[in-house]
Amino acid sequence: MRVVRLPETLFTDLLPVVDDLDELKLTLHVLYRLTQQQGRVRYVRHQDLLTDRLLLDGLSRPTGATLEAALDRAVERGTLLRAEVEPRGGPPRPPEGPAPTETIYFANTPRGRAALEAIRRGEPLSEATPVPRFNIFVLYEENIGPLTPLIAEELKEAEELYPADWIQAAFREAVALNKRSWKYIRAILERWRSEGRKDETARRDREGDSRRYIEGEYGEFIEH
Repeated sequence: MRVVRLPETLFTDLLPVVDDLDELKLTLHVLYRLTQQQGRVRYVRHQDLLTDRLLLDGLSRPTGATLEAALDRAVERGTLLRAEVEPRGGPPRPPEGPAPTETIYFANTPRGRAALEAIRRGEPLSEATPVPRFNIFVLYEENIGPLTPLIAEELKEAEELYPADWIQAAFREAVALNKRSWKYIRAILERWRSEGRKDETARRDREGDSRRYIEGEYGEFIEH
């Protein structure tokens, strides 16, 4: 099961005051979409929300009007920031009349506010980059060899049992030691499961120290 990281203040500050279910669902959906991006500038396009059936079907009415009302409430509350920008890859600017624009939304975090200020200064908006999806089968074929049905089934079970970063780290360790076999990688994962990952504990301690200084209002749920 993949895990989505959300800011602590979503639960401590925002949930107690949100009194509309559509607004809450919309807010959670936007935060989820932002966690699926990487880079310093992360935002959600209005058009993408408007065509997202998973989002619309979860609202009280699966209509654009219901979505617009939820977006307006989230912006008015200050959870989301709204901006109008020139669409990327759209039609050329007309010689006369106003330039076409599209609406995008940022989370109201230090990064989001900085991006909004940059837009107001006329700076171009960079593209939001999706996070590459982890694929254990590709990882196996690239580092060990062709898949068999039995190995594919074991890989599927491992993907459900262990975090993606554990699996990737176990593959790296096996390759570094020239132990290119699933049996060896599985043994690494089983050892970490029973004894814990020492390097992971040390990394979390370092991250904990650094985050005291770099996290903002919403805990900057997006990784640095």
